[in-house]
Amino acid sequence: MQKEDCYYLGKITKKHGFKGNLILHLETDEPELYQNMESVFIETNGMLVPFFFETIGPHSKNKLLVKFEDLTPEEAEKLVNRSVWLPLDTLPELEDDAFYYHEIIGYKVIDSRKGEIGLIKNVNDSGIQALFEIDFDGKQILIPVVDDWILEVNKDEKFIRIETPDGLIELYL
Repeated sequence: MQKEDCYYLGKITKKHGFKGNLILHLETDEPELYQNMESVFIETNGMLVPFFFETIGPHSKNKLLVKFEDLTPEEAEKLVNRSVWLPLDTLPELEDDAFYYHEIIGYKVIDSRKGEIGLIKNVNDSGIQALFEIDFDGKQILIPVVDDWILEVNKDEKFIRIETPDGLIELYL
C-alpha cells in the first residue's frame, strides 16, 4: 500500500500495561467510527505495513486500546510513536459540500469580492484553526477554514467559492 492511497488516521502514543496493548490516538472528530476495524497500516522504515487487530476497544476521548495479532509485548512496544494509516476507500461518505482536506488540494479558490485568488496547496490543521494555504502568484495567502465563509464547494469543477472579511486578502497583496 502506498501513502498516496491512504489517509493519516493517528499515532500509537504509548504502551498500556505489559501484555502488548497499545494506545492509538485518533485524529478524528468521530472516533466511534473506527472501533470495529480489522486492520491498519503502520509506517515502518518508510513503508506502510499491514497489522491486524487481536483486540480493539475505546480507551478515552479519541483513543483506542489496541493489541495486534502475532506480536510479542517487546515487538508491540517498538510501534510506539509510529503513524497509523487507512486506505482512502475506507473514508466515510460525506454529504453535499463537505470535504476532506486531502480532496481539495489543487482546487481553485474564488472570493466573492476579489475573484480568483489562487490554488489550494495545502490545508494546515496543526493549530487551533485550520488554514487554507493558497498560492497567489508565488505568494502564500492563509485563509482560515470557516464554514460560514465557504459559500460553495464544486467538486466537479474543482473550486471553492468563499466570502472573507474585508481586508483579509489585502493583507497578503
